[in-house]
Amino acid sequence: MDSRRQPLMLQLRSAPARQRVSRRMGGQDMQTVAVIGAGQMGSGIAQTVAQHGMQVLLSDIDLAVAERAKAGIDTALGKLVGKGKLSNTEAEAALARITPVADYEPMAEAELVIEAATEKEEIKRRIFEAAGKVLAQGAIMATNTSSIPITRMASSSPDPARFIGLHFFNPVPVMGLIEVIPGLATSPDTVARTRTFAEKLGKEVVEAQDEPGFVVNRILLPMINEAVFVLGQGTANVADIDKGCRIGLNHPMGPLELADFVGLDTCLDIVRVLYNTTGDSKYRPAPLLMKYVEAGWLGRKSGRGFYDYSQEVPVPTR
Repeated sequence: MDSRRQPLMLQLRSAPARQRVSRRMGGQDMQTVAVIGAGQMGSGIAQTVAQHGMQVLLSDIDLAVAERAKAGIDTALGKLVGKGKLSNTEAEAALARITPVADYEPMAEAELVIEAATEKEEIKRRIFEAAGKVLAQGAIMATNTSSIPITRMASSSPDPARFIGLHFFNPVPVMGLIEVIPGLATSPDTVARTRTFAEKLGKEVVEAQDEPGFVVNRILLPMINEAVFVLGQGTANVADIDKGCRIGLNHPMGPLELADFVGLDTCLDIVRVLYNTTGDSKYRPAPLLMKYVEAGWLGRKSGRGFYDYSQEVPVPTR
């Protein structure tokens, strides 16, 4: 969404809503959460928040994208019903709590606004600036970035003291971890409220300092990147690299299979953030990873990555 779509009158109309949210904060649980970005991560966040009893405002570049995301969530909830993990009544109630929205104005009612857009800093900054115009007094603005420095992005928010990293893991409804990352200016109150929200979702919390990649991706992405180096240098093929890590390291899936699941473009973005932020050559992106992204071989979402997903059983491509 373009910040040019947020005229002065919108800000004036939103002021009473922002004040209402501020009055009802007072240490109470969050009631309304806005999620900006209705892709795989944003949809997963919206579903999880709705299943835990909170209202969700879900937005993307246009209303149709957010509505399609809600339809996808409906399908996901239906699968949970089919597996006996959720009742029909619970699924219907969760879905009813999700409202697709066309712009930022309704987010003046939210106690928490979560940005879950693509891992491109310039896009995220535009979102913070635009959504910040309607952010309620006392409301928190969070980013789901998996690697970009929080302190740096906080400068694009209306109040860095109320800006924080809130890193979910994919698939959000399944994965039990959230990283909470305060920036240099993030207030202790913001950290405490964000942690309480994450725990209300039934997640374990890891609090990380604002260093490149935080905790999990600082460890995981160099391993994935090194696995691509091993593949590119011909040390072993895809199947053997993944088998070696599954069995030898007792991992549930190999690094190349995991890279396909995450998305090779996302992996490359994170590795580049690590490399560009630290300047350390140990984080330089593997040339083969860059070639796959250039070819549009992004993993599961494109149908081809280190595995070919055109058949029922994925087949290694190298």
